[in-house]
Amino acid sequence: MRSAPPMLPQGKLENGGQAAPLRTCVGCRVRTVKSELLRLVVVGSEIVPDQRGRLQGRGAYLHRALSCLELAERRRAFPRSFRVAGVLDLACLRAHLVGLDAE
Repeated sequence: MRSAPPMLPQGKLENGGQAAPLRTCVGCRVRTVKSELLRLVVVGSEIVPDQRGRLQGRGAYLHRALSCLELAERRRAFPRSFRVAGVLDLACLRAHLVGLDAE
């Protein structure tokens, strides 16, 4: 009889010997450790990065890569993630990600 492969604890991933919360990237839909993703929040009709994770409101997570931003745009994932109707402005978020790529 085959044994089942070892399973990770539900909702957590071993990270350096400590359990860490998982989040899903809205672009590529890959679950990863929360610390590797950028939290996003809607302020008015603009999506802004939440560096410290302290801004109020519903958050969504995205890898710090332009490719994931483009996937999320193509899939129209942001209005669904934030549960808002209409178009959201991505200028601030795009500028932030381009700045990260330049570094």
